Amino acid sequence: MAGVEYTIGGVKIHFPCKAYPSQLAMMNSIVRGLNSGFHCLLESPTGSGKSLALLCSALGWQQAQLGKFARVMTNILQNKLPFLITYCKIYVNITDVLFCFLIHNVLSLYILQGFCFVLVLLQGQSQSKKQPVASCLSEKFQSSLSSDCEKDDDFQPDRKRMRTAEHKVILYTLCIHRLATTLKFCEPPFSIWYLFFFSIQSPEPCSRCPCGSAKESAKDKGKDGKTDIPKIYFGTRTHKQITQIAHELKRTVYSSVPMTILSSRDHTCVNPEVASHSSRNERCKELLEAKDGRSCRYYHGVHRMRDQYTLQRVHGLHQAWDIEDLVALGKRIRSCSYYAARELKQTASIIFCPYNYLLDPMIRESMEINLAGQILVLDEAHNIEDCARESASCTLDHKSLLISRDELDGMVNNNIRPAEHEPLRDFCYSLINWIQESQSQMSERGYEAASKVWSGKDVLGIFHTLGITAGTFSILKKKLAAVLEKEEHVGLVSGKEDMVQIPTISSATATVLKNLFMVLDFLYRDNCRFAEDYRVALQKSYAWMNQVPPDVPDAHGFIVRPHRRQRQNIRVKTEVLTLSFWCLNPAVAFSDLSGSVRSIVLTSGTLSPMGSFASELGVEFSIQLEANHVINKSQVWVGTVGAGPQGRKLCATFQHAETYAFQDEVGALLLHVCQVVAKGVLCFLPSYKMLNKLRDRWTNTGLWEKLEDQKTVITEPRGGGKGDFDELLQTYYDAIKYCDRNDGALLIAVCRGKVSEGLDFTDDNARAVVTIGIPYPNIKDLQVELKMKYNDQHSKSRGLLSGHRWYEIQAYRALNQALGRCIRHKNDWGALILVDDRYRNNPNKYITGLSKWVRQLVQHHDTFSNAMQSLVAFSQEQQNVQVAPVDSQIPCSTALSSNSDLPVTVEGQCVSEALQPQPLGSCVKVPEVQQDTNPLNFSYPQLKAEEKEKAGEIN
Repeated sequence: MAGVEYTIGGVKIHFPCKAYPSQLAMMNSIVRGLNSGFHCLLESPTGSGKSLALLCSALGWQQAQLGKFARVMTNILQNKLPFLITYCKIYVNITDVLFCFLIHNVLSLYILQGFCFVLVLLQGQSQSKKQPVASCLSEKFQSSLSSDCEKDDDFQPDRKRMRTAEHKVILYTLCIHRLATTLKFCEPPFSIWYLFFFSIQSPEPCSRCPCGSAKESAKDKGKDGKTDIPKIYFGTRTHKQITQIAHELKRTVYSSVPMTILSSRDHTCVNPEVASHSSRNERCKELLEAKDGRSCRYYHGVHRMRDQYTLQRVHGLHQAWDIEDLVALGKRIRSCSYYAARELKQTASIIFCPYNYLLDPMIRESMEINLAGQILVLDEAHNIEDCARESASCTLDHKSLLISRDELDGMVNNNIRPAEHEPLRDFCYSLINWIQESQSQMSERGYEAASKVWSGKDVLGIFHTLGITAGTFSILKKKLAAVLEKEEHVGLVSGKEDMVQIPTISSATATVLKNLFMVLDFLYRDNCRFAEDYRVALQKSYAWMNQVPPDVPDAHGFIVRPHRRQRQNIRVKTEVLTLSFWCLNPAVAFSDLSGSVRSIVLTSGTLSPMGSFASELGVEFSIQLEANHVINKSQVWVGTVGAGPQGRKLCATFQHAETYAFQDEVGALLLHVCQVVAKGVLCFLPSYKMLNKLRDRWTNTGLWEKLEDQKTVITEPRGGGKGDFDELLQTYYDAIKYCDRNDGALLIAVCRGKVSEGLDFTDDNARAVVTIGIPYPNIKDLQVELKMKYNDQHSKSRGLLSGHRWYEIQAYRALNQALGRCIRHKNDWGALILVDDRYRNNPNKYITGLSKWVRQLVQHHDTFSNAMQSLVAFSQEQQNVQVAPVDSQIPCSTALSSNSDLPVTVEGQCVSEALQPQPLGSCVKVPEVQQDTNPLNFSYPQLKAEEKEKAGEIN
């Protein structure tokens, strides 16, 4: 694959094209961090290619570590080869020595390049052999198999044990054969390096050579972590972003590295019986346990795709793949994609997953993720503080706690492991009694809502009076682990003795207890040092629930139940009681990571102010970067609009947003923008509540119909399944691409929603982004209120932001994310329209929170007409600009990236001529020529006349 090779800090990094200055700065910072074991905090604007820089620099560094150890092991083999030959007393055929290495894998870690060196020696020393050395090895292996078959049955156990090694020899021999015959003993490609390093396991030692001692030595080195190559755990916010990252990886020379993607059963289950079930986790576990005599045939076929070699060489997934590829393969060969992905983790060099999989201790335990000594990359990490707090928190409703208590009570009454179940039942009884007694202490909080809040220290004191202490909690944890273990005992089945499985608690009860114990573990850890970071809230509210009406007998005492389709549910107002353990300090969750991982790399386009991350997460980020955007200033229009077409002031505070005047003015403004800007327009609102109110108002006034006449109008759903959301997005894309009955589409979404996070609206899919107001969190939310008070309390002692400053930053990070949906690459262009009068009246307060690249381009417009005239001129200019077919290239030379301590050497191919064909995988994009036959649809008379004139020319 053509590209450019950069040498940064002694690490060779292969890049698919000439890197932007911001990408060089990113790669420089990452290499410095990985070399030194430092944590990195890197901000690079959305659309500046940060994901590509992340992948290439991290994988390039990992490849460099493999190369270092390979050279060391080559030297060792050069020095030790004669000794090993003498020791093993094999003089006739030197291939026996190599076969011994293959079978027993003395140097289980960095041996492949050493194998290649040995093969070179063998080729020189083989005198009477005409066949390739690899063929000799294959014959040796076959003779070993045939001789094993002729052995006495007394050696059957040993033969079975050796088969594990023999299966591995097949893999090694095939790879060496490929190297020997096609690469002619040159240095192997690093895709095979990764495959060998991350998959080799040491089998049982033998008595012919010093394998045993070497194996123990390798184990000792692995424990010390001195010779282990770290895995890369790459976390993103959503599965959709993982697909985008996998697409970026496919463009690089690292596309064949062993990888896997961890996800939920909702995304990877291929069993139709489970996929159609409302609770896939529950149904999957039932099938695995075979409670009803049925099992999952897909799970039993997981071995067909559980290792990297089979995945790449047999099933054809040679390059980076995404979840859909693995699911399609699982369906085709009837193999479980969910468990295959987890098995592939053991031999993967890079693991992709949503970053809550890495932060949440419950998910880490379930997925068997060990981050000690590994590299942790968290992309789109602007929400990492919220995610870290949520991962150390839990909320359970009173009803689920009652169900858990009743289930444990049934276990005790039926004499099923009473010694283990009874303490857990008593724990639930104590917690329920305390909740019941505390309801009288709750204070009213708004309409039909009440709450009571305790600090973490207060709750520990209360728990002490209930008999729950650090000592008793450790006992409870052991009891829970015991009841979750599966056991069998001898019982009668159909009158015959057979092994019968002891019943266990349901997964719902297990989840309730696990979540509670996870929080209590944080509260009691290290002499209760995190107790002050928690608040416990008991909340009461009311909700409308669907309920089946009870059966009522008629006058004669008979119960006549209607048919299921005719039997309608009734809506019942029900009291909801919840107990929440809220962690207000994200450093609590990060305490499990910061001290064990090699390096943490946090990146996003909206991290400013960056100082808050170090204080909030409790991590020292020694390397920080704020990169510039890759576009020219002329490619983006950034303006604030404080008034609508009628001249009414637009200030989207709660009081103003409730008025019809504000709602009508915003609707008229949006209609004008849709008339000015062709193709795709995104509009972001602060909340779903405002979205619903504006839609209702505009429907009543007829404005909604006018918007639909101009563009296809789509609104973001608050809930719903993944398939429904993807279908809406496809409708939006199709309306822009085909323009059947109107000019493009308008997508009305919400900040912090699905549309604003990580979706790629490139080129015509987002020629304008309109933001209404400033998306502050709900100030009346109890958790927001407690977090602000917590920050005020600890702002001086821990260096935290004040509560009010923290509250503002949450708004601007959400706003900056929405604005970042527009510009997605160097040749893209678009308009950012910030609708609110506060930007112009107090720019020092409201503009400083915007991203650096947006903040530098903001223009304030006094009137709406001035803003629209400027926007029309910008749109027409961009429509008429003939973009050069190839990005301007950075000269191939030795350069020093900005804010760099490491030299950056550039080598490789540099495409300079405009007409030169672009190599496959290059990031240089050839944009389509913009035509003037589709002018902007604008309501002003002179533009309408131009449109009619051009239409007449076409006809």
